[in-house]
Amino acid sequence: MMSHNYLTLLIPTLVLVLSFAAPPSPVAADTDANILLTFKKSLNNNTMLANWDTSIKLCDGNSSKWSGVTCLNSNFYGLRLENMGLGGTIDMNTLSQLSSLRSLSVMRNNFVGDIPMVRQLGGLKALYLSHNGFSGEIPDDIFEGMTYLKKIHLARNGFGGSLPKSLVGLSKLMELDLEGNQFEGTLPEFQQEDWRILSFANNHFEGAIPATLNKIDRRAFLGNDLCGPPLGPCKSSNKKPIIILAIVISAAVVIATVALIFFLHARRGKTSESKLGSATKLYENFAVGNTAQSAGRAGEYKKGSEKGTLHFVRNDRERFELEDLLRSSAEVLGSGSFGSSYKAVLLSGPAMVVKRFRYMNNVGKEEFHDYMARLGNLSHPNLLPLVAYYYRKEEKLLISDFVENGSLASHLHGNRPAGKPGLDWPTRLNIVKGVSRGLAYLYKEFPDVSLPHGHLKSSNVLLGRNLIPILAEYALLPLTNKDHAHQFMAAFKSPEFSSDRRQRVISRKTDVWSLGILILEILSGKFPENYLKATDEKQSAATGDLAAWVNSVVREEWTGEVFDKEMMRVSTKSGEGEMLKLLKIGMSCCERRAERRLDWMEAAERIEELRERDTAEEEDYTSYVTTDWDVYSSMILTDDDFSFSVTH
Repeated sequence: MMSHNYLTLLIPTLVLVLSFAAPPSPVAADTDANILLTFKKSLNNNTMLANWDTSIKLCDGNSSKWSGVTCLNSNFYGLRLENMGLGGTIDMNTLSQLSSLRSLSVMRNNFVGDIPMVRQLGGLKALYLSHNGFSGEIPDDIFEGMTYLKKIHLARNGFGGSLPKSLVGLSKLMELDLEGNQFEGTLPEFQQEDWRILSFANNHFEGAIPATLNKIDRRAFLGNDLCGPPLGPCKSSNKKPIIILAIVISAAVVIATVALIFFLHARRGKTSESKLGSATKLYENFAVGNTAQSAGRAGEYKKGSEKGTLHFVRNDRERFELEDLLRSSAEVLGSGSFGSSYKAVLLSGPAMVVKRFRYMNNVGKEEFHDYMARLGNLSHPNLLPLVAYYYRKEEKLLISDFVENGSLASHLHGNRPAGKPGLDWPTRLNIVKGVSRGLAYLYKEFPDVSLPHGHLKSSNVLLGRNLIPILAEYALLPLTNKDHAHQFMAAFKSPEFSSDRRQRVISRKTDVWSLGILILEILSGKFPENYLKATDEKQSAATGDLAAWVNSVVREEWTGEVFDKEMMRVSTKSGEGEMLKLLKIGMSCCERRAERRLDWMEAAERIEELRERDTAEEEDYTSYVTTDWDVYSSMILTDDDFSFSVTH
């Protein structure tokens, strides 16, 4: 009888173990592939998944050639669709058909709306939804039945309301990151003691921290109205002063409102006059010449069939006229080497950027129109799409979307508000990856152009939602006057062009040099003086060349001095090995002799392999693989890699 019971328990266990050890059947692999293709249809902007193709084997050992697919022992295991610019719907009904799905990550994308109904994925062990636009309250039963779930990352979204009751019942949970949402209410009493990651920071929680959590690092609770260990003691409530204060504030608001009404009434006549002045100023900025009045310029734009016409190159944007731009409220964003940029807020709502180019006479009219159409056909999450353009012999206007977070240069070198931290290592790595992906796309789309970007630098890397990098001012070399390009474009600051005037040759490795300089700038936080016009031609390379400076520091084995102290201050030590790998990639892209540089494809592949955490500590924090049989990357430093360590 005992023997019979023992066999009854043993047989299911053996079946489970063998199911992971045995290779998958071709039928199962084909089924998973077809399910994934169905799932792909629910995603918007899915160009990063172009290699999802049933003619390509889904899993080969612990790797896959399908972007974002993770495998274990030649079995499909999870999806890591991170930082791909994806949107649309996460089709849980389709994903629930993947019986071996254990890890799901869509971090740093553009998903919005309610949380997906993840409880349909009963076998899931890790869920990563951080850095998207999800919002709303999370249903209490969202995690019901998900007994295997170990990791939940929901940071930097817009979730609100109380925490779902089913969250507390996840006995295997060891990572929970809810930072940067709008959750409210009191914290529940979790029973776990050995948390690997836990953060409730920057929400609207209130009240006393439960005793079961009072040994957690205090940083996990900051940015709320919480009290008790490990924070300060809770204070006794006294509602009477609060009521009095509320009455005083309400009275002040009423008085201020009345004053504002009188002020607006008095200013009403001046508002339209101010608006007219704004439009006139914009006419003056956009139009050529400086003798005619604004009304005369408006008429000048309208003369002829071409003049006054905006040419739209995309069908997914609202159409408007040039007059709409000229009448909109305007703000000068800056004046660069090509011309001035303006932010124009249309009356219908959207904000556009109008870039004025005065040195684009390298091609004729018809060729210019054809090239604009070519730019308009580009589509990639890391490229700023061209929306429309205006053609005139003396000048051109290129119109694109306005990107709220400004340029990477402003984040690296601008003045930050007090208390606002700098860019941490994971954010900088994701920026480098996005830049690399956008540049790789340009290389593929412009095989006939020597410089697919030509002007790659931190001021031409914009940061969109969730700080996703967006390349701007790309692929403009064929249109630009040669002398102006040689004097101002970033690629022509490269060693092969600036060192020997008799042998000035650019190649498809020149943009790689610009990428390398950008990587070193991101890691060091130093502005690359390569792009400044030297006042002394004998200026030392060590002070005028960022790559030379980094190389000199590395040779002296002071590698810790290379890395931006602000990045190191806000980052953990667990990524130092990966920082060093990226440093080596950057230096390999900046070799003075072009033939010794990485080519664009090798550089992109090596950047894509980098992780936020060092391999030995990484495990599955970013959902690389999430399993009880952890699978690690084989990215080990070779003898040719750096043998030094980072010092602070």
